[in-house]
Amino acid sequence: MLGALSLRGARPRDDGPVVEMTRAEFEDAVRDALDLIPDELADQMDNVVVLVEDDAPADDPDLLGLYEGVALTERDGWWAAGSLPDRITIYRNPTLAVCATADEVVSEVAVTVVHEVAHHFGIDDERLHELGWS
Repeated sequence: MLGALSLRGARPRDDGPVVEMTRAEFEDAVRDALDLIPDELADQMDNVVVLVEDDAPADDPDLLGLYEGVALTERDGWWAAGSLPDRITIYRNPTLAVCATADEVVSEVAVTVVHEVAHHFGIDDERLHELGWS
């Protein structure tokens, strides 16, 4: 199952420079966003790794985040033995390109992380939008 967050229709800003944020600062924002996940949910995350990449895949350069794996709701008994971890990837440069300030980056990273973690729990885009996570 794949889940992605892309700001379709959102264009890289052309009203000034892209927000400057080092990779370490961006990774801190991702770490802080993960810390916002309630312990009850974080404890249930299973066999998932969260990564930061600078650039999104060439075929979807505006992608902010991507979940690749098998949602917890779709796993059965055979799945766990020897399975590679699910991957949540947060893309730094596309995120910086659509934000005007460092505070906006932190906020956008939090939304993207929540969005991709929700996919790990089997929540699809339609339901996320119903819940106000667009």
